[in-house]
Amino acid sequence: MIKKFLSLAVVLLAIAVGSGYWGYQRILELPQQPLALTEPTVLEVPRGTSAYQFAQTLEQRGFVEDARWLRALFKLQPDMAELKAGEYQVSVEDSLGDLLRRVRSGESIQYRVTLIEGSTAPELLAALRQSTVLKHELQSESAVELAKELGLDYASAEGLFLAETYQFERGMSDRDLLLRAHQMLLTALDKHWQARDTDLPLASPYEALTLASIVEKETGLSSERPVIAGVFIRRLNRNMRLQTDPTVIYGMGENYQGNLRRKDLREKTPYNTYVIKGLPPTPIATVGEEAIAAALNPAEGTALFFVAKGDGSHQFSDTLDAHNRAVREYQLKRRKDYRSSPEAQQ
Repeated sequence: MIKKFLSLAVVLLAIAVGSGYWGYQRILELPQQPLALTEPTVLEVPRGTSAYQFAQTLEQRGFVEDARWLRALFKLQPDMAELKAGEYQVSVEDSLGDLLRRVRSGESIQYRVTLIEGSTAPELLAALRQSTVLKHELQSESAVELAKELGLDYASAEGLFLAETYQFERGMSDRDLLLRAHQMLLTALDKHWQARDTDLPLASPYEALTLASIVEKETGLSSERPVIAGVFIRRLNRNMRLQTDPTVIYGMGENYQGNLRRKDLREKTPYNTYVIKGLPPTPIATVGEEAIAAALNPAEGTALFFVAKGDGSHQFSDTLDAHNRAVREYQLKRRKDYRSSPEAQQ
C-alpha cells in the first residue's frame, strides 16, 4: 500500500513539475507569439496605465487570449511592464514582443504641425485651432493677449515663435507647443546673435528679430534674404526710413483691405516705416531661422532700394533714379503676370 502511495505521489509530483515547466516555458515564449489581428489598428495607452490594466486591455481588444499569462510575464520580467503613454501603431505582422518593445521605448505615433514663415500670431492661433489632435487651451485672439496668456516677458507675442515643423503626440496642448516654439526661437536667435556681424545698427536680439520679420515678409527666396537684409541695414546706418510695405500693412490691422493707398503711406502709426525712422516696435510676423541668420549676417553690397519684379524676385538699385526706372518697368506697366507680393519659394 505504501509503495502504491509513493508511486502515485511521484507521478503527481512529476505532473506538477511538468505542468510548471510547461507554464514557465509558455510565459517565456509569449513575446514571440503573433498578435491576433486581421488588420492594422491603433492602441492608446493613457497616462497612468498599470501593467494589470494594460494586460486587460490587450485581452479585451483581442490581442492576446488570456491576460493572466501576460501578467505572469510582467511578474517574471518587470522591465516588460514599463509602459509609456501614447498612441501606438500595431500591424498584423507584429508579435506581442514587438508591441511591448514599442510601448516600453515610447515609439508612439507622432503628429506634425507647421508654423509657417510670415504668419502673424492670430494666423498661427487660427491654424492651430484647426488641429483635431492638439488639446486646445488658448483663448487669445491677439498677439498682446497671447503674450499674457503664455506668461511671456514681452508686451506682444508677435514673432516670438520659430517657424518650423513640430512633432507631437495626441493630447499635447497648443499652449505647450507654442512654448516649445518660443524656446526654439530664443535658442536660434541667441546662436545667430553670438555669431553676428559686429558692425550692425541693432541694439539687441529683439531688434534683430524685428528686422528678420521684415525680411521674412519681403521675400520668400532664400537667396534674397541676406541681400534684402543688407539693404535695410544700410538704410538704418544712413538714418534713412525703411519704407517697407509689410510694416504699414501690419500697422493697419483689419483696416487693410488688400491695397495700399497713398494716404495709408502718409498715416502715422508705430509701424508705418514711411513715416517713422528706424524699426517698428515689435516684429511683424513669425520667422524661420534663415531670416534670423540673414538679419544678423547680411550680404555686402551697395543697393539701397528694391522692387518686386512680379516673378517672386526683386530688382535691386543703388540710386533713387535707378529705382524709379525699375518701378516703372516692373510695376507701372502692370504686366498681366505681375504680382505685388512675391510668391514664397525655397
